[in-house]
Amino acid sequence: MNLKSSKRRALAIAAGLAVSATLALGVAGTAQAATGRHQVQDSSTKPTVVLVHGAFADSSGWGGAITQLEHDGYPVIAVANPLRGLASDSAYVRSVVDSIHGPVVLVGHSYGGGVITNAATGAPNVKALVYVAAFAPDLGETVGQFNDPAKYPGSELKPESLVLRPYPGGVDATIDPASFRAIFAADLPERQTRIMAASQRPANVAVLEEKSGEPAWKTIPSWYQISAQDHALSPVAQRFFAKRMEAHTTTINASHAGYISHPIETANVIESAARATR
Repeated sequence: MNLKSSKRRALAIAAGLAVSATLALGVAGTAQAATGRHQVQDSSTKPTVVLVHGAFADSSGWGGAITQLEHDGYPVIAVANPLRGLASDSAYVRSVVDSIHGPVVLVGHSYGGGVITNAATGAPNVKALVYVAAFAPDLGETVGQFNDPAKYPGSELKPESLVLRPYPGGVDATIDPASFRAIFAADLPERQTRIMAASQRPANVAVLEEKSGEPAWKTIPSWYQISAQDHALSPVAQRFFAKRMEAHTTTINASHAGYISHPIETANVIESAARATR
């Protein structure tokens, strides 16, 4: 072997060793980073709070409560509720819950309460349920049956206050913007509610008549925050839900959007539930 070929071979070996070392360091660094993430997750003593909005709203409404929860050290996920059907929405939320390592406090507002009622059934890591002016149906019940004004007075959410729009596969409903503030968020500034009315998420009207499954609140400790000035979900219905599930109950002088107008009080209820899971 001549000198030139020996030199080329030595350079090739050196280059190969350098690449191998770089790859090894990269793999080790990635493994260390992944291990670090798991260590942080495993060492956390606080459950993950999963927030589920209801119809005519989106996850942004939880912003104030999220700020407080994260300030107090709670990991938070605000789910985008599909609003397509009770069973399918519950299955989607359950998939999020199943992806979380460690205990979960599952929170639902309005129709989101029906979703968490079904999503948490049989979920071993859901340690507490929090209902915020929310539906809490029992087996075989529908969300729509609790809109009966004779039995559950106080709600102004009537068929004539809705805007219906057919879409491929169903009919969507939103609240008429002219009525949105009075029905949904009377204790929020008008400028804010105009934006909320324009950006509200529609719900498939079929969710009103879909029967609920076995309720998680029969086996999981529950908390309920009643909105006393609610014109979307009757406060009478809310008190019925809270009493039936024997929930830890608080009341705020708020509209249906009490989780937005009273974010600190809402966060406090959630944190009370979280502390009880330890």
